[in-house]
Amino acid sequence: MSLTVLLADDHQLVRTGFRVILEMEDDITVVGEAADGAGAVEMALRLRPDVVLMDVEMPGVDGLEATRRIAAEGGPSVLILTTFDRDDYLFAALRAGASGFLLKNGTPEALTEAVRVVAAGEALLAPAVTRRVISTFTTPNATGVRLDQLTPREHEVLVLLAGGATNAEIATTLRLGETTVKTHVSRVLMKIGARDRTQAVVLAYELGVVRPGG
Repeated sequence: MSLTVLLADDHQLVRTGFRVILEMEDDITVVGEAADGAGAVEMALRLRPDVVLMDVEMPGVDGLEATRRIAAEGGPSVLILTTFDRDDYLFAALRAGASGFLLKNGTPEALTEAVRVVAAGEALLAPAVTRRVISTFTTPNATGVRLDQLTPREHEVLVLLAGGATNAEIATTLRLGETTVKTHVSRVLMKIGARDRTQAVVLAYELGVVRPGG
């Protein structure tokens, strides 16, 4: 089955370009286009695509507010794709519930792979911004989350998540089945209050579970 994508960008030429790139892939289908954040929210909740490809700067409701609204309604995963390499956009996007953050100067291959990664429930950040995320979210236990709620195994899973490991890699490292790993990941997200793997990574650094370079 094809992965379904909703495009949200206020420039028609940009949306057309993304559509062409994505629909060259056999496993990706674009199911709609929105020219502003309000339209993106309405279409995301109505069409329920696997991924919303969201611009930041749009008229009326911007992409960050649209992401917050989609996340609040339990909507699909949002992949932010912007021209602007700005920390305020990056961190606001993560706090709003975005599952990924990419810059528009990337390659078509990076875009299509990002859609697949986010659709699979994984987190994804552009390499250029990952180090800034790590260096910023380093205040131990600033969230009030109690780490003693996690079992020893769940703590191990969180550490590996923060290191960017996929479910398959976690399964190999801990010698577990992937189904078991998925269960552990779901429980970790629930216990620390993270919407998805991206927020789990952020919280892992905030909680001091892992440290930059550790």
